[in-house]
Amino acid sequence: MSAPQRSVTLIGAPTDVGAAELGASMGPEAMRVAGLRAALEARGLTVIDRGNLAGPANPCEPPRSGYRNLAAVLEWNRLVHAAVYESLGAAQLPILLGGDHSLGIGSISAVARHCREAGRKLRVLWLDAHADFNTGELSPSGNVHGMPLAVLCGLGPRALTGLGGQVPAIHPQWIRQIGVRSVDEGERRLVHELAVEVFDMRYIDEMGMRVTVEQALAGVDADTHLHVSFDVDFLDPDIAPGVGTTVPGGPTYREAQLCMEMIADTRQVGSLDVVELNPALDERNRTAELAVNLLESLFGKSTLVRRQDTGRALDVVSTRSTPRSA
Repeated sequence: MSAPQRSVTLIGAPTDVGAAELGASMGPEAMRVAGLRAALEARGLTVIDRGNLAGPANPCEPPRSGYRNLAAVLEWNRLVHAAVYESLGAAQLPILLGGDHSLGIGSISAVARHCREAGRKLRVLWLDAHADFNTGELSPSGNVHGMPLAVLCGLGPRALTGLGGQVPAIHPQWIRQIGVRSVDEGERRLVHELAVEVFDMRYIDEMGMRVTVEQALAGVDADTHLHVSFDVDFLDPDIAPGVGTTVPGGPTYREAQLCMEMIADTRQVGSLDVVELNPALDERNRTAELAVNLLESLFGKSTLVRRQDTGRALDVVSTRSTPRSA
């Protein structure tokens, strides 16, 4: 078990208002069809499925003042914020099933609010091919799914930045980005100015996933709430084609599994986003099934049986139905 809670809440947010490609609105059902509930229950968790939130349809508007579909994005994030905050208040671990990554504004602002009230530290692991640090002034598209971290750090419309009751909702130093390999020039400058800790794919190539995750988790202790925001395009598109913004050169299957297993080892995961899964672009729900497989690892399922005192492998046990080449 990778978190103090024994109960998890599934919160579906079927929308693509923040994205360029339509289809992420079908992501929550694809995860359910892929067996998410049964997989979590097999980890000894009590699963409460709240179904899907009901928000506005995608108006498919052009950008206005640098933001596309801003009113709809705001309403969806209000709904997500309320649902995630309620789940945390009930001592449950919320799993947000997106939907596009603009929903991270509502989710993480709720987590930050909960941590402030509980007096706990917050660490945000942002697993994503993109930096998501654009603003209305910097973004070439106006799509808010490329802006959530900037908004959470206080850059953007006040209605969004103030969603959690404090501006900024989080500090840049609480963020660890892993797997980044697509960054616009403007957001590159902003990330440097804010001193965000980024472990891009070159770093992973040079240092390996083990060192990367160790660095990203440095300082996490029993008083830390660990939030994992998992954009499925974090993965290499060869193994995860069902996303709208594929970027070649992402983590392999085994690298992704190691990342999730190491996060699980902290036992501090307290909330989770799974976003940008687009079944319209997938192959027979292959990407959703892989995402479920990775979440099993995030909640403690390991390829190896290990001694708790040394961490060394005792025996190799086949616990997965997915082959290495999947």
